[in-house]
Amino acid sequence: MKRFIFLISAALMLALPSLALAEDAPVSEISYILNTFSFLVMGILVMWMAAGFGMLESGLVRSKNVATICLKNISLFGIAGILYYLSGYNLMYSGVDGGFVGSFGLWSANDVAALAGDYSGGYAAASDWFFQMVFCGAACSVVSGCVAERIKLWPFLAFCAILTGIIYPIQGSWSWGGGWLSEMNFADYAGSTIVHSVGGWAALTGALILGARKGKYSKSGRVNPMPGSNIPLATIGTFILWMGWYGFNGGSVLALGNAASAIEMSNVMVNTNMAACGGMIAAMIMVQLLYKKADVTMGLNGALAGLVSITAGPATPSLGAATLIGAVGGVLVVLAVPFFDKLKIDDVVGALSVHLVCGIWGTMAVPFTNSEASFLTQFIGVAATAAFVIVATSAAWLALKYTVGIRCSEEDEYRGLDVSEIGMEAYPDFQTVHFGSSGVSISGYGTSSAVAGVAKTAEQS
Repeated sequence: MKRFIFLISAALMLALPSLALAEDAPVSEISYILNTFSFLVMGILVMWMAAGFGMLESGLVRSKNVATICLKNISLFGIAGILYYLSGYNLMYSGVDGGFVGSFGLWSANDVAALAGDYSGGYAAASDWFFQMVFCGAACSVVSGCVAERIKLWPFLAFCAILTGIIYPIQGSWSWGGGWLSEMNFADYAGSTIVHSVGGWAALTGALILGARKGKYSKSGRVNPMPGSNIPLATIGTFILWMGWYGFNGGSVLALGNAASAIEMSNVMVNTNMAACGGMIAAMIMVQLLYKKADVTMGLNGALAGLVSITAGPATPSLGAATLIGAVGGVLVVLAVPFFDKLKIDDVVGALSVHLVCGIWGTMAVPFTNSEASFLTQFIGVAATAAFVIVATSAAWLALKYTVGIRCSEEDEYRGLDVSEIGMEAYPDFQTVHFGSSGVSISGYGTSSAVAGVAKTAEQS
């Protein structure tokens, strides 16, 4: 015990110089440091969501496409970083001034004033760039899961460059960049529309132009389930996204340099959590009522639906209201999944139901708890963003389709993109068993080797 007290005392003595420095530092400098620290740490949490998207999508696609979806998720994040530096940030934030777009040009940090002792800028420029960049990557991540299992790798990455370098920044400039929607007081705190529904609209146009996976829908309209490869992996991905969302919404306070910002950040994080809880439980109850059984994937998407729903306005609701907003999102996602299937729009992971439908709902729900927001303005923001993104992404998808092509061949789709696109298997010890009129054949993918062994025994007998 004495040794423990001695160690604590020594640690406090070592900390005294730093405490003295903090006391001597001006308040503006301390605020500058805390704001910068918040941007960086919250940005890291949002970047962690890229791992969540990767794991969720890997678990929900079939095993023959897992390696490809992993490569797409890490590649699109790299593309988002480079394009946001080359053009994205300035298009979104430089010289918008109530208009429709910023300026083209490379982003560059300008912290000369802070280095000279003027901390009126509030935070380090690079910390802000980093925080905004990871949001850009998150919008692009929405697309990859929806169009999975039948899109070629390089055309998809080319689309990601267009989305992150041009389309996302332009629409983002309208509100977050001080553009025309900002002048109308359009409210989207952390991006239910600006991030999530933008990714959803881009995914929708891609899914429509790309077409459904072979065998997903029969001529009679029947939906043929194509179960994912790894439910535990999808569950881990959902937990990672849930955790990263605290940075997504909490960091959107955009400050931590005073008590009011700290209180707001606390409220935002707690409301974010409660909306996820409400969405998950509501989705589970809804599935049980409709289909008489619980569904783990609907539970996962219900939690994500709640998170998307609260993202437009997490600062103003009470805990109960936040839970209800998330719960409505959970109900919507259960209804939206079969709705898109009836339209024969093939969404592998439910991205349209989660990010598009609940992104719209979350944006329109803001005036229920925020008296400064208007339903008309919210609708104008949603509609304008939808119109722009639908037109812009459709043009991008069609240009790629009629030049380099975006869809893999039927044979490559049957074998899996892991083999045809990258020549690497996520699960090399697994094999697919094909039962046909001529007997049983094994091609090296899909179900477990134990099943393949049973098939061999059946063929021999």
